[in-house]
Amino acid sequence: MTDLEKLAALKLLIKGSYSDEILSAYLKMAGQKVINRAYPYDDTVTSVPVRYEHNQLQIAAYMIHKLGAEGQTAHTENGISRRYENADVPASMLSDIVPHVGVL
Repeated sequence: MTDLEKLAALKLLIKGSYSDEILSAYLKMAGQKVINRAYPYDDTVTSVPVRYEHNQLQIAAYMIHKLGAEGQTAHTENGISRRYENADVPASMLSDIVPHVGVL
């Protein structure tokens, strides 16, 4: 999937109108989280593997939806309760990314 295709897919996943620059920044941040999880000991990997592109999109959408409530641990208002797993991307969103390791 090209960067433009990812941008278009992200626009379909989120509510609200954000500039392409903001969405691209979140895609880049989400991609780096995926890469850090998949290749924890390899700083040479710079692109998200195809098999994890959907994870990148989901993480980017999650981070965008959290705007204005970053790090929220609990919130109740008019019968609506919010609580986040942690201040970063929840471990459950990264759980199906298998770290790549090698032999020294």
